[in-house]
Amino acid sequence: MRTNRNRRRMLASLSILLVLSAIGVTQFGAMKLSLATLWSQPFDSLGWQVWSTIRVPRVLFALLIGAALSVSGAVMQGLFRNPLADPGLLGISSGAGLLVACALLIPLPLPAVTRLWLPVIAAFIGSLLVTGLIFQLNKMSQGQLSRLLLLGIAINAIAGSLVGVLSWLSDDQQLRQLSLWGMGSLAQAQWPVVGITAIIIIPTCLLLLRYARALNLLQLGEEDAFYNGIDVLRTQQWLLVGNALLVGTAVSFTGIIGFIGLVIPHLVRMLLGSDHRWVLPGAIVSGALLLLLSDTLARTLVQPAEMPVGLVTSLLGAPWFFLLILRQLRTRYA
Repeated sequence: MRTNRNRRRMLASLSILLVLSAIGVTQFGAMKLSLATLWSQPFDSLGWQVWSTIRVPRVLFALLIGAALSVSGAVMQGLFRNPLADPGLLGISSGAGLLVACALLIPLPLPAVTRLWLPVIAAFIGSLLVTGLIFQLNKMSQGQLSRLLLLGIAINAIAGSLVGVLSWLSDDQQLRQLSLWGMGSLAQAQWPVVGITAIIIIPTCLLLLRYARALNLLQLGEEDAFYNGIDVLRTQQWLLVGNALLVGTAVSFTGIIGFIGLVIPHLVRMLLGSDHRWVLPGAIVSGALLLLLSDTLARTLVQPAEMPVGLVTSLLGAPWFFLLILRQLRTRYA
């Protein structure tokens, strides 16, 4: 049996690995920058400028987005009581992406600061609308896996078709921007963007951590959770809003990065058990670690070019999704 001491040790080990990885990956890129070389150079040298203005923001951005996507997946799986709930599979990312595409292509006379926040607001509205729709329809279908996945396929198809129409109406520069954004990339990792994501993602993750016990009780059913002192409706509303904030923020700046919200919660449950008081912190650390390593691979594998990190996470996550489907079918028909 997993004891709290073992869980603490495992979580501490993952945290130490994350810190060491975050420091180590800043040395990799088109320009090799070892820490020893940096230490021997003056602070106004080219090496320090690359390290402080490119590498460090990229690492912090990967940590924030990875944590947001994995926590979103863990919350959705707990809220829907479905192990295959994921922002990408259920169309939440696509819904957010559709409104972001509208915000990018429709010219609005807004100040520069407002335009920086516009994609975040648009993505939040899109993800919140789709999340609420799926949650209500999931209740009507009594949480059946096949119907939930079909609903996600339908939403992804509708959103993808509308984004295709917008792409057809766009010019060459906008078309390239939409294409790269649709594959998922951390190329926008600059200090202002990192600051905005941190302002939204960190408080939202802390808020969702407070609902770990409520998520545990919701696994028993809404009626049992109510009799155990949980305000079910209010809890569900806050979880939906928090999930929409995380997904919307991630999609608005990085595009669609799939499968992190699906894979990480399962791996964390294998290591730490199903208690959300451990699953959510474990998802924060593990999701940040996975996206950090995936992005390092994406930007170093085909130097001097850069591969969209969404392709890397899809190559890693698609086989895992296939295995989960087989496991669900085997359990159902056993």
